[in-house]
Amino acid sequence: MSKVMVLGANGRLGRAAVLAFAAAGWQVIAQLRRAPRAPLPAGVQTLQCDALDVSALVAAARAAGGVDLIVNALNPEYTEWAKRLPPITAATIAVAEATGATLMLPGNVYNFGNQLPPLLREDTPFAATHPKAAQRIALERALADAARGRGVRSIVIRAGDFLGDAGTWLDLAIARGLARGRFTRMGPADLPHAWAWLPDLARVFVQVAERRAQLAPHTALHYAGLTLTGAQLQAAFEAALGRPLKTGRFPWPLLRLAAPFSPMLRALFEMRYLWQRPHRLDDRRLRALLGDVPSAPLDEVVRTCLAGLPVAASGHLGKGAAAGRADAARPQGEAQNLNSARRLTVV
Repeated sequence: MSKVMVLGANGRLGRAAVLAFAAAGWQVIAQLRRAPRAPLPAGVQTLQCDALDVSALVAAARAAGGVDLIVNALNPEYTEWAKRLPPITAATIAVAEATGATLMLPGNVYNFGNQLPPLLREDTPFAATHPKAAQRIALERALADAARGRGVRSIVIRAGDFLGDAGTWLDLAIARGLARGRFTRMGPADLPHAWAWLPDLARVFVQVAERRAQLAPHTALHYAGLTLTGAQLQAAFEAALGRPLKTGRFPWPLLRLAAPFSPMLRALFEMRYLWQRPHRLDDRRLRALLGDVPSAPLDEVVRTCLAGLPVAASGHLGKGAAAGRADAARPQGEAQNLNSARRLTVV
C-alpha cells in the first residue's frame, strides 16, 4: 500500500488531499497542529506536531515503515510569507530527503507577476513584479535546486483560486450578500478567472502521484480547473438559486484607502490585478499524463458551495443544494485572512 504524509491536514487543500488519498486506498498520515476540524476517514493516522519539527515528521514516517509521498499543504498567514515560507520550504525538503519521498505542493499563478498573460503554460516565464510573486518563485527555485543537487524529487500542481471550503474569495466576498439577493463581482463581468474545485484538485494530486515515476525529478504541471468570467459565475449561482441576483462591485477603492494602515489589506490589494487581467491555465501536459482530468460539472460545484454558505440557512436553497451541504468549519491559512476585508461595504 502506498503511503502519504499530508502536512497541514486542517487546511483547505490539506483536508481535501487527506480525503482523496484515503479514498484511493493510500495509507495516510495527517499532520496538524490541532485536533482535526472534522472527522477523518477510518484508518487515517494523525500526527499532531509543528510542521517545522523535522525530527518528529521523519520519526513518524519511519515508524510507519516509510512514506512514498509528502504533500506540502501548509499555508501560513498571508502577511507572514516572507518570514515563514523559507523555513517551511527548507523543512519539507529536509523531510523528503531523509525519507526518500517525493514532495508535492500546490502552486499558484502569482509566479507570473502582475502583468501575467491570458494563457499560462508551464514554460511561461516567471516575473517577480510583487513580493508574493518573488516569494513563490523562490520556493519553486528551492525545489528545483534540491532536485538537482540533493536528489529530492518534487511536483508542483499549479491551480487557480480555491473553491470548496470556507475562507475563500467566494464565501468572504463574492457570495457574502447572497441572502440579500446580491452577487459581488471582483472585476469586469467578461474577464476570465482561474478557479480550482478542491475535491477535483485533490484527485489530480492522487492521480499524478500514482504516475510520478514518469516525471522529471522536478516537474510543474498546470491544472486548468474552472475558468469563469464574473458573469458566468453569477449566472451559475442564479441558476442554482432559481432567481436573479443584483450585481454589486467589490470596494477596491476603499481597500486601497485602508491599505496603508493594515499590512493584511495592503497584501490583499496587491492581488487586485488577478481580477483585472484575464487568465487561464493550459493543462495539456496534465491531460497528456492523466488522460481524463477530474472535472465536476459547474452546477454541482455551485450547489455544493451554496450549501456551505450562510444563504443555506436562509431558506433560499432548493433540495439539491441543501443535500450537498459542505463542512463549513473555517480552516487556517491564506484566504481566511480575507476576514480583514469582510466589513467593507459592497457598492
